[in-house]
Amino acid sequence: MTIGRLAAQAGVGKETVRYYQRRGLIARPQRRAGGGYPVYGPQVAERLRFIRHAQELGFSLREIGQLLELKADPTADCSKVRTRALEKLTDVRRKLASLEHMREALEALVAACPGRGALRTCTILDALEREPGGKDARPKAKRSKVMKQITLKIEGMHCEGCAQVVEALLGREDGVQKAAVSYAKREARVLLDPAATDLKKLAAAIERAGYRLAQSGA
Repeated sequence: MTIGRLAAQAGVGKETVRYYQRRGLIARPQRRAGGGYPVYGPQVAERLRFIRHAQELGFSLREIGQLLELKADPTADCSKVRTRALEKLTDVRRKLASLEHMREALEALVAACPGRGALRTCTILDALEREPGGKDARPKAKRSKVMKQITLKIEGMHCEGCAQVVEALLGREDGVQKAAVSYAKREARVLLDPAATDLKKLAAAIERAGYRLAQSGA
């Protein structure tokens, strides 16, 4: 059969067939006597289907080549094929675990994002600047064991969304253990480590989002 018919029968493109040829996964076509288009034998279509199925299971072309060599070896034992399949299964499980970790991390980022506000206040972009494992790339201030709660009066908030933005900004500041912002009261209650942060730093964080710190109280 011609390359076009072979490709259609195997469900691949003609360039894919040529690529597999260059990789040595399938034999080059035979020339017809007296000229004409090169033709492939029926066994090539079966080999192409084998390659496609193996790729769908996650095998690389190098690994597929090794499987084809085992398939063509009459002395090969089935245990060798099983060993390679188990290795691939282990690899797939590792990738699935990694994807699950990525899903959880992304869900946490999306949940923490207020979904509105200036780009410079984006909690997702800020998190991506941190080191792997959730560590901030910026140097950490010295910690104390005494936590302090303060109330900050905030001006400039116009809706609950504004309160969410301020809460997200304060919550990601180094030294802040917890922040709760009320739009109705126009205030933020912040539990912080006084050795790691101070009122000036919190005010700067609030001002970056376009709001203002009116006053504070214990």
